[in-house]
Amino acid sequence: MNLNKISILTKHVFLCKHVLGRWYMNFAKCKPIIFFQCSSKLVASILPRTRQSLKTGVAVPVLPARTLSLTACMFKSKNHSTENNPEEEEDEIDEAEIEELFQQQIPNVTGIDKEDHRIFIVHPDVKWGSRKQYLTTAALQMEEAVGLVNTLHKWSVVDKIILSTKTPENKRIFGKGNFQTLTEKIRATPVVTAVFVNVERLLPSSEKELQEAWGVKVLDRYSLVLHIFRCNARTKEAKLQISLAEIPLLRSRLRNEMANLDQQGGGSRYIMGSGETLYEMQQRLLKERELKIRSALERLRKKRHLLRSQRKHKDFPTISVMGYTNCGKTTLIKALTGDAGLQPKDQLFATLDVTVHAGQLPSHMTVLFVDTIGFLSQLPHQLIDSFSATLEDVIHSDLIIHVRDISHPETVNQKVNVLNVLKNLQIPERLLNSIIEVHNKIDLIEGYEASDPEVTPISALKQHGLEVLKEKIEEAVVKYTGKQTMTLKVQLNTPQLAWLYKEATVQAVDDVGDDCTANVKVIISQAAYGRYRKRFQVT
Repeated sequence: MNLNKISILTKHVFLCKHVLGRWYMNFAKCKPIIFFQCSSKLVASILPRTRQSLKTGVAVPVLPARTLSLTACMFKSKNHSTENNPEEEEDEIDEAEIEELFQQQIPNVTGIDKEDHRIFIVHPDVKWGSRKQYLTTAALQMEEAVGLVNTLHKWSVVDKIILSTKTPENKRIFGKGNFQTLTEKIRATPVVTAVFVNVERLLPSSEKELQEAWGVKVLDRYSLVLHIFRCNARTKEAKLQISLAEIPLLRSRLRNEMANLDQQGGGSRYIMGSGETLYEMQQRLLKERELKIRSALERLRKKRHLLRSQRKHKDFPTISVMGYTNCGKTTLIKALTGDAGLQPKDQLFATLDVTVHAGQLPSHMTVLFVDTIGFLSQLPHQLIDSFSATLEDVIHSDLIIHVRDISHPETVNQKVNVLNVLKNLQIPERLLNSIIEVHNKIDLIEGYEASDPEVTPISALKQHGLEVLKEKIEEAVVKYTGKQTMTLKVQLNTPQLAWLYKEATVQAVDDVGDDCTANVKVIISQAAYGRYRKRFQVT
């Protein structure tokens, strides 16, 4: 790197340092600075509050790297200083602040900068080794890859190919001959705007080499699914968790680009005597962004914990409905609860947020069904870990219903993937042992019986087999929650009966005689029964 380039780089870094400074407050006080790349320059677009320190539209020469959107805490007037208002740090996070953080996506974090794409799908068929998939086939994996692409609006698959490989760990994934054939095929298809390599995650160096060879953007399952999540996110938690999932991807790409810069002699230089290199500064800013997201998620987690506590206090059994993506979980919950607000969709990852829906079992017991995010094979644990706040509801539930699309050709592989994820989430052993497996089949014929007596066959869409399922759920709830069926002698001229209707499940009321008493059959928890005895002095 010559002296002129070093001088330009130093000016850019000093400018970033001046704007970002060391005014690091919570993200509610921050405004985004988005640098739009334009050939060898970046045009800094600064919000009004920063115009005193930097004019809008100033052309800032920098190194040719990917664009960055950094959250900068702007200088405040003395009347609005956080030093004068320390309690602001604990302020409630509102929707606007969550949305601002969500929209501060680093441009091209997922490498997807267009609303529409024409995709060429490449599936590496691994012949042996730890990466070979034994419970499925290359054709079925390709079918799922096509489904992922078609989930996105205005995206289309223009071509696809399955190629065998013995070296999936190599940068180019394929051998020399197959790679050459593939490159010629992609370059001979001019309508292609991106290539989707159907692997869990590409190394940054591998991604860069493939892009240079093919001349278009290259995506893997991580970046594509992350983009689907971003498009489908609606609630605060979903948006924050997606923003958190983007951090590892950005950190990896930043590390790769700084390595390239080091080869030019510029990445390890210190910034104007600050004691920080450019890489260290960017890593620190990234870490601060991650901490802000985690802090916001922790606040939302506490709220969700409070809601769970309120449900537990009311003795409502909680049932998590889980399964592979698009297996019919939402359709089943709608059939069990009659909730008209639920609108199931025939697409992958239609549900990203945990929602709770009340339903009644044959005994009139009220239970809460929890609709959860669907799972997918070959996803990095980092992506699943980012949704740990959402999946906490599963860990604290009383029962799990595992829905399987039994008509899907990969149903066995899907089951294995779901169970593996549950184990990785450290689901308590009691929950793993209480799983009710449901075989969902659209064209289920009335009277059909599964070969496994432990499995409940249903058709959520046609509402076949639901009564049997409800009875099985009720039996499991009574067994695993410690509830018991009792017949209590109640004085009808006291609040006893009203209390039981509120705190327990009343199944039947039989008058005994003229002494204003009745035998009441109830399903009641041990805790509620203890409160009943204490309040009404029952022995």
